[in-house]
Amino acid sequence: MFMKVEAMFYKRLENKIHCFLCPHNCVIESGHKGKCNVRVHENEKLYTLNYGEVTSISLDPIEKKPLHYFKPGSNIFSIGSYGCNFICDFCQNYNISQSVAQSEYVSKEAMVESILKVKNNVGVAFTYNEPSIWYEYVYDCSKLLKDMNPDKDVVIVTNGYINEKPLKKLLPYVDAMNIDLKSFNTGYYKELCGGSLKPVLKTIELAASTCHVEITTLLVSEGNDRLEEIEDIGKFLSEIDRDIPLHLSRYFPRYKRDNPPTDIAFMRKAKDVAEKYLTKVSLGNI
Repeated sequence: MFMKVEAMFYKRLENKIHCFLCPHNCVIESGHKGKCNVRVHENEKLYTLNYGEVTSISLDPIEKKPLHYFKPGSNIFSIGSYGCNFICDFCQNYNISQSVAQSEYVSKEAMVESILKVKNNVGVAFTYNEPSIWYEYVYDCSKLLKDMNPDKDVVIVTNGYINEKPLKKLLPYVDAMNIDLKSFNTGYYKELCGGSLKPVLKTIELAASTCHVEITTLLVSEGNDRLEEIEDIGKFLSEIDRDIPLHLSRYFPRYKRDNPPTDIAFMRKAKDVAEKYLTKVSLGNI
């Protein structure tokens, strides 16, 4: 069952639609999609094509998000859809983020009912692909879940590439976020991800002021594997809160990039550098 739902955060221009969900701020002609490929302009309205379309469901340890300092030892009902507003050539989940993957429609009511029925589950994590472009469904499910059981947690695992207005609308329902800070280099974001750095930094600042936040940086060999960059990340995060956990994750060849896996000796040096500024730094995928 496919359900096309009118999108939030857009306005009509002459013969076009301006979407302002994310910092791409796409201006979309009739019959065309935005850069995320899940928001389409039809009949002078913007519709979201992946509302309720679920590609992945799993009960995961919360540490897998990764969230190591938010209810450690617990499990969380994890769901994802398809699509992304980045085009990272090293994407680790490219089969659902860079294409329209096979999915099944689940209404918000049925999804929340499932979340509440699962035993030994602290809530829901929107993850696997980029949840910000699944915005309407994420917002509706989060709000309904909190209405039905305020003690259940909402977790967002995201690239942080979202505009301030939609982020602020969603944050009251969010308990924890893992935000992917891919680099501290504007060129890296532009050339490898198809986005920009500044909005991600703003998302981190806003989220850290309202909910639990942990940061993940994938150290891509021959990409962002420079100690100077790790130092910049450490400095930035420490200015917000020295206790923000930073996960430095090992890269493995995926999608369009076949660089060798990240050197573990470098990762250990990177951890030492980050620990000059932050109290909680861990290595992942090693």
